[in-house]
Amino acid sequence: MMTSNMETEGRADEGSSSQRDPPQNTGSYDFSLTPQDSLPTEDSQPAEKLVPVEEPIVVDRKAIEKLTEGLLSHYLPDLYSSKQALLELNQNQVILLDTLDQEVTKFRECNSLLDLNSLFTEAKFYHGKLVNIRKDMIMLHEKTTKLKKRALKLQQQRQKEAMEKEQQREKELERERQLIAKPAKRT
Repeated sequence: MMTSNMETEGRADEGSSSQRDPPQNTGSYDFSLTPQDSLPTEDSQPAEKLVPVEEPIVVDRKAIEKLTEGLLSHYLPDLYSSKQALLELNQNQVILLDTLDQEVTKFRECNSLLDLNSLFTEAKFYHGKLVNIRKDMIMLHEKTTKLKKRALKLQQQRQKEAMEKEQQREKELERERQLIAKPAKRT
């Protein structure tokens, strides 16, 4: 039903278009010029204004379908292979984009490694400072230990001197007691 309406409309359009518009180029033209066509004459119009008039060609519907099928069968395999090639190309592009993404990530990691290298350099510098501080603390600890020992010896020596002075004073007191005259006892 649909095709018969379209055929009817198409035929009606063909009839009306042939009356109003010049015919469309549906066949082949012979564009070769004869010597008479190439030279304008006085009573003829210029070559640019001449339009060849040709009658519309009526083609059978089955012939159009067969021509269409032939054209499609000729070009469809190439189109399908082109479609497959495009799909493969798209897949390869996706893989390539993923690979590039990974490479960008690696470059970012390399930049962060540079930051890590500077951190390691800084850590090495501060580690050296800590080692120096530790050496200084060990040296100060040894000095304080020596000073404590010396202070202890000095304290012992002072105590010894203080005892000796005390003993000396006691001896002097004893001697003074002995030197003091004692009253004789009456017997």
